[in-house]
Amino acid sequence: MSHTQQYLAAAAQVIEQLDRNAIEAMVRLVVETRQCGGRLFILGVGGSAGNASHAVNDFRKIAGIESYAPTDNVSELTARINDEGWDTAFANWLEGSRLNEKDLILVLSVGGGNRPRRRAGRGAGRALAAARPHLNLCVRQPSGTM
Repeated sequence: MSHTQQYLAAAAQVIEQLDRNAIEAMVRLVVETRQCGGRLFILGVGGSAGNASHAVNDFRKIAGIESYAPTDNVSELTARINDEGWDTAFANWLEGSRLNEKDLILVLSVGGGNRPRRRAGRGAGRALAAARPHLNLCVRQPSGTM
């Protein structure tokens, strides 16, 4: 079997394992957020920062929802990391963006990353929990499959 065939077979296995109900619930949240005039904040570090930036483009252009990624403003984010540390960089960025109960946060992560990144993600999660304490949804790709 060629590399391409192996890769596509592995991708098909991953797709089959995805939780379709969780994906549908996430779609509903995004639609509800757009309908109530909320914004979508997409967080990612490393390669996921690039994916977050691209997703912001698609959500704004195709889905018509106001969307932002803190990593698109490298100067502000790195100043926050330098002055405040990883633990609070995303949460404080969201606070500065006036995160509110209409907004939604999407966190992109591959394997959870290193400890400072996990703490930053938890800080962002706490910011969201303060705004929307009832909301907690996770769609996971099976690990070690691709």
